[in-house]
Amino acid sequence: MQADLIVRDCRQILTFRAQNAAGEPAGMDDPGVVSGGAIAISDGKILAVGTEADILASYTASEHISAAGGIVLPGFVDCHSHPVFVHTREDEFAMRLQGKTYVDIALAGGGIRSTISSTREADEELLFELAARRIRKMISLGTTTLEAKSGYGLDTASELKQLRVIDRLAKELPIHIVPTFMGAHEFPAEYKDNHSAFIDILTDEMIPAVAEQGIAEFCDIFTEAHVYNLEESRIVLDCAKKHGMKLKMHADEIEPMGGAELAAEMGCVSADHLGTTSEQGIEALAKAGVVPVLLPATLFSLRSKTYARGKDMIQRGLPVAIATDYNPGSCNCDSLPLTISLACLQMGFTPAEALTAATRNAARAVCREAQVGSLEPGKSADFTIWDIPSHNFIPYHLGSSHITSVYCKGVCVHRAAE
Repeated sequence: MQADLIVRDCRQILTFRAQNAAGEPAGMDDPGVVSGGAIAISDGKILAVGTEADILASYTASEHISAAGGIVLPGFVDCHSHPVFVHTREDEFAMRLQGKTYVDIALAGGGIRSTISSTREADEELLFELAARRIRKMISLGTTTLEAKSGYGLDTASELKQLRVIDRLAKELPIHIVPTFMGAHEFPAEYKDNHSAFIDILTDEMIPAVAEQGIAEFCDIFTEAHVYNLEESRIVLDCAKKHGMKLKMHADEIEPMGGAELAAEMGCVSADHLGTTSEQGIEALAKAGVVPVLLPATLFSLRSKTYARGKDMIQRGLPVAIATDYNPGSCNCDSLPLTISLACLQMGFTPAEALTAATRNAARAVCREAQVGSLEPGKSADFTIWDIPSHNFIPYHLGSSHITSVYCKGVCVHRAAE
């Protein structure tokens, strides 16, 4: 059978397939290893994964790529990020080191609100160039699918501007980018004492405009005591659902206020952060089939003494995902390898569990499980090649990359310097 491309000389391929060899759902600690493997690819999609002998006996191809004895993994799926902004907020980082909390800074006019003015003033070209530069760095660290949120404009024109930038990034950059509308990221300063008026703008103006333009797949909201309470969140999410958008939530990041339970009630695809989610919240997520997206780099950056109960969620059978939460304030982390390390070191994940959370389960958190997140026939040929002894080395090694190349849709999108 003819293929376009064969990847060979792989010491191991970690497929992270959905089913194990017995045809049962694969657990998070089962990376689906194929030793001495190869991959046949055609038209940017995987035809087959197997031993090199089997692949070479079944397929011919005009091009062969040697993994040079490396470890091959699926491209990472970063299912929660905020890459479209102008200025970074390193001064707030210094303030947190001096004892100020995230909420203290936000209530004093910092935080998300401090990013709004520069985003509103910036033109699309500047926002595009800055975001593209950031995303190219994320690609070099293994990310081939990225969820990108708006949320730094908080008026209709600025939110649509950010979403147009995300749409352009999706068209011009060589990876998969999933757009999320997050006009309910904060209350802008002009509405900080009149929440109901801003919610009217969200439901009567912003969400209908976003839906009409078809420029966002998901709607997200920051549900927390200092931003959107449960009833406010319910109103916004219900409106987005009625306009055909899939739902996400920032939930229970700082206080266990019932965000996870609301995510279950509303039928959200994912509930993200969950740093303080209660036992009842975990149970609600499990019953409703909501994907928990945990963000350990955020809690690390905020110097939290506690982390989300990821192992408890795994033991309940929840498809736990992890993501960077790359943003200008609380978590300026663009590295899923570092995030994977933190999931192991701070939440007790095994390396295989953390890698599953950043690939197969993360794809589920953006409704892309049929296309990306594992190396299986029919899926996009998104993979990374690593010069490492085993997959355990990825969380073990901190601070630099051992990726030799990154492929998306069968095309090399990053190659490490020789």
